[in-house]
Amino acid sequence: MKPIWIVDDDQSIRFVLEKALLRENLPTRSFTNPQEVLKALAETPESEGPQILVSDIRMPGGSGLDLLEKVKEKLPGLPVIIMTAFSDLDSAVSAFQGGAFEYLPKPFDLPKALELIHRAVEESQREEVAQESLSAAPEMLGQAPAMQDVFRAIGRLSQSNVTVLITGESGSGKELVARALHKHSPRGGGPFVAINTAAIPKDLLESELFGHERGAFTGAQTMRRGRFEQAEGGTLFLDEIGDMPFDLQTRLLRVLSDGHFYRVGGHSAVKANVRVIAATHQNLEQRVKEGVFREDLFHRLNVIRLRLPALRERREDVPMLTRFFLQQSAKQLGVEPKRISDAALRLLSGFDFPGNVRQLENVCHWLTVMAPAQMIEVKDLPPEVLSVVGDAVPPEVHAPAEPVPAAFAAPAPAPSVAPVEWAPAVPEVSVVAAVGAPAAPVPVAAWELGLQAEARSLLEAGRTDVWDVLTRRFETGLILTALANTRGRRIEAAHKLGIGRNTITRKIQELNLE
Repeated sequence: MKPIWIVDDDQSIRFVLEKALLRENLPTRSFTNPQEVLKALAETPESEGPQILVSDIRMPGGSGLDLLEKVKEKLPGLPVIIMTAFSDLDSAVSAFQGGAFEYLPKPFDLPKALELIHRAVEESQREEVAQESLSAAPEMLGQAPAMQDVFRAIGRLSQSNVTVLITGESGSGKELVARALHKHSPRGGGPFVAINTAAIPKDLLESELFGHERGAFTGAQTMRRGRFEQAEGGTLFLDEIGDMPFDLQTRLLRVLSDGHFYRVGGHSAVKANVRVIAATHQNLEQRVKEGVFREDLFHRLNVIRLRLPALRERREDVPMLTRFFLQQSAKQLGVEPKRISDAALRLLSGFDFPGNVRQLENVCHWLTVMAPAQMIEVKDLPPEVLSVVGDAVPPEVHAPAEPVPAAFAAPAPAPSVAPVEWAPAVPEVSVVAAVGAPAAPVPVAAWELGLQAEARSLLEAGRTDVWDVLTRRFETGLILTALANTRGRRIEAAHKLGIGRNTITRKIQELNLE
C-alpha cells in the first residue's frame, strides 16, 4: 500500500499522526515544509507516490494552499486533507475551492482524524479503480447482464458482414453498438458513415443517400457522392429507419437486394459494396401493420436483431457510467473531475432516465458545471432528478440536514432478503460495534428516497412480505442508533425514542439484537 504523506512543521503533530497511523497498519512519510514534498513528488514514481496527503496550511517556507494547487496539477485524483485552525474559516473555504478532500480543524480529536484519513484512503482506492477502468474503457461500458448479452452478440458477429437491425429507446446508445459492430468486423478498416433518416427533410434524403448528378435539380451545380458511395468498403448506419419515407424504402430495398443504385438524375448503375446496419426506437412490426413501412424491407433488414436495453433495465451500470461521464466532461471543459457521493449515486440509480444514457451524460455535464463543490451531494442533483425519484423531495435536501447515524441510514438486511441490485450489501451491525461510532452525515432525503426505491424493487420482484421486511430493518437501525447514542443504556434509549422500557426490551428480543 502506498504511504500517507504528512506535511507539518510541528514535530508533535507529525509524531502523533505517524504513531496512530502505524497502529492502523498504514505506512507514512513525513515532511516539514512544502518544498520537501514537491521535491519528493518530482523524484518519486507515481506508482510509489502518496495514497493521500495531509498538510498544514501555515508553515515556514510555503503555504499548504499553494502546495494543494501544485499537487493537484500533478495528481488531480489525490485526496488532500488540509489541517487548519477553527477560526481560520477563509483558509477552510479556500481549501475546498482548491479541491481539498476535507479539512481537519486544530486541535483535532485523534479518533476523528483517523476516521477522516480512512475515508480519504477509501476514496483514493475507489478513484484508482475508477481510473483503471476508464483507462482501459472500451467503446462501450456495461456490466449488467443485458449489456453482456449485447457484447456477446457483437463478438459473435465480429467475423460477419450480415445486415443487423438494432432496436432500443432513444438515447440508449444504438450508434455506439453500430460503431462497435463495424470496428470489430472484417470492414473495420473501411469508413463508418452514419445518417439519421428522421433528421433530413424528405426532399433531400434521396440525394443524401444516393448522391446526384450535375443538373439533376435546381442548385445541383456539381456531381455529388451520396452516403452509400462514401461508405464504400465499410459500413452505412441508417439511424431511425422507421421514419424513412415510404417511396425511399423501395429504393433502399433495391440496393439491399441487388447491390446497385442510381444517383438522382443518373442513368448508370453504381455498385454498392456496403454493409448496412439500421436502428430504430419504433416497433417496426406495428409500422408494417399500419402500412407505413414495407414488410419486404423489414424482413431484409431484420436478418439479425439486437435489442439494446434501456438504462432503467441496467441500473447497476449507472455508477460506472456516471464516473466515466464526469471524467469526460471535466476533460472537455479543462477542469478537475468531480467526485460523487454514494447517496447521490443511489439516487441517480433509482431514476428511470427516460432519455437513457444520453440523458445521464447530459446530467453529468450539468453537474460538472453547476455543482458548487468537488464532491457532488444529493442536494446538487438537477431538479428533474430530485423531483421525479420517489415523492417530491423534502426541503431538507436543499438545506443543511441534520446528520443521520449510519445504522439508521442503511440498516443491515435480514438474512432472508437478498440485497437490492443498486445498493451495496451492508454488514451486520452489532450494538457493541455501534457504541461510540461516529455518525455519518447523510441527507435525510437520500435514505427516504432510497427506502422508496428499495420498496419498489421488492414489490416488482413479487415479494409479499415487503412491509415486514422493511419494518424490521427500519426498527433495527433505529434501535441500534439510539443504543449507540446512549452507549447501550436501554432505558435512556427508550426515553429518547419516545417508547416504553418494555417495548424496547421486547423489540431487542424480537429482532435478535441481544
